[in-house]
Amino acid sequence: MKKWIYLGALMVIILSVVYTFFGSEDPESYREEITELREETDRFMRYAEDSPFHDADTEYTGLKFFPPDLTYKIAGRFTPAEEPEIVKLQTNDGKTQEFLTYGHASFTLNDTTSRVLVLENVEEEKLFVPFGDATSAGETYGAGRYLDVTHHGGKTIVLDFNKAYNPYCAYVSSFTCPLPPRENLLTVAIRAGEKSYE
Repeated sequence: MKKWIYLGALMVIILSVVYTFFGSEDPESYREEITELREETDRFMRYAEDSPFHDADTEYTGLKFFPPDLTYKIAGRFTPAEEPEIVKLQTNDGKTQEFLTYGHASFTLNDTTSRVLVLENVEEEKLFVPFGDATSAGETYGAGRYLDVTHHGGKTIVLDFNKAYNPYCAYVSSFTCPLPPRENLLTVAIRAGEKSYE
């Protein structure tokens, strides 16, 4: 009997945490947040001196995105790397770039459970997930997309695929971009974030 009471209380706590993260989030406010972020990205691409289009022969024609969708803002289960290891990712121009393993994030989307490797870019001091999915080479860039993430400790990590973006080599071929590791090539379709650039 005590066991069931304990499990019931634990479930209430878990549901409360989930509600706190996502249940109380207003879809309209979230849509405005993502829209503002995309407008800021557009201004950067169009006008900034460190935009990939600044010194390129390629004309900037605007980015395309899937509509913001809270379904793709996911609280994944985080498992830290036991010991950080160096991972060498292949790049689009046949070279390699080194990153540190940070951990893994597991999540369920459209009845499909997936697991991705979270990497640490030591030079830029950020965590990111390079990934491909069932939309790659169709609706989205064939060599995969990137997702920046933050982690404040604990067993949960937020994967907001509405913020997924293309690497610079999707726009200008002279840029060097690391490709997703094999374990981050997902079978599920992630129709969120940035689409292919035309």
